Amino acid sequence: MSKRILAYRRLDEQQLEQLRSRYHVDYFGKLSSADDPAFREALAEAHGLIGAGVNITPVLLDAAPKLEAIASISVGVDNYPVDELTRRGILLCNTPDVLTETTADTGFSLIMASARRVVELADFVKRGDWKASIGPEQFGSDVHGKTLGMVGFGRIGQAIARRGALGFGMQVLYSNASPKPEIERELGARRCEFDELLRESDFVCAIVPLTDETRRLIGAREFERMKESAIFINLSRGQVVDEPAMIDALKRGQIRAAGLDVFEKEPLPADSPLPQMANVVALPHIGSATHETRTAMAQRAVDNILLALDGKAPISPVNPEVRNETAT
Repeated sequence: MSKRILAYRRLDEQQLEQLRSRYHVDYFGKLSSADDPAFREALAEAHGLIGAGVNITPVLLDAAPKLEAIASISVGVDNYPVDELTRRGILLCNTPDVLTETTADTGFSLIMASARRVVELADFVKRGDWKASIGPEQFGSDVHGKTLGMVGFGRIGQAIARRGALGFGMQVLYSNASPKPEIERELGARRCEFDELLRESDFVCAIVPLTDETRRLIGAREFERMKESAIFINLSRGQVVDEPAMIDALKRGQIRAAGLDVFEKEPLPADSPLPQMANVVALPHIGSATHETRTAMAQRAVDNILLALDGKAPISPVNPEVRNETAT
């Protein structure tokens, strides 16, 4: 009997055909809820899952007794109970590397837009308020030559730092990461304690995975240690930040501004003050949202799920010990 793949994120026709040429595919390109009866019915027969945006819980796994592998169209795995998947012998794969540069572009665009007040002043022009030469009340902050503090220094963090150091002559500090001697030599970056980074940085950029240790890593205490002129950038997950504490810091002028691509609740609730705050640039989680990158992420997931279901090593497994244990 042919194995079945359940796909619950948009794939292009070529990718779908690639899957269908090997296995039966149940396709939910616009799945609205994991409670969809048809989705649950297909889940019961699925050997492989490919998608993103659905919180995979132990309850869902109970409904998928044949499941062998999951290919997530994302880098972050906070939607997956990795330990539980490993315990059940289910291989999880993700899509690192293919979105590094695009997400770094988004991060640096937030740095630029927040510092130079791009969104706020574009709206100023659209409203017809530009009736004379601008004055200090519309001035922004320089980016070149400033200090960029990276909270987390993985692939994406290093790519953002490379843009800052090599393109804008920024001094790079990093914390919450193991030593990176090669990138230190390349960029003149310096590893330091978290509190020192908060004190010294003109831009504090959070790019860490969401774990028990990083949940609400940045809260009232951390904002109080930042410069009043500091700009905070969050590209990781909304839950890395104590959002009410951040809003309070922005309202009180404890920090100058924030550039945000992620939030505690997404989409943002209608009563969130963040979109209306002049010193906030709020984006709808677009970190990797380009045609080229999303296509590449989906293709990596397709390749991963086909390799996994064929009993071969996928390109980017999250819990490779599952396959190793099976082999022994």
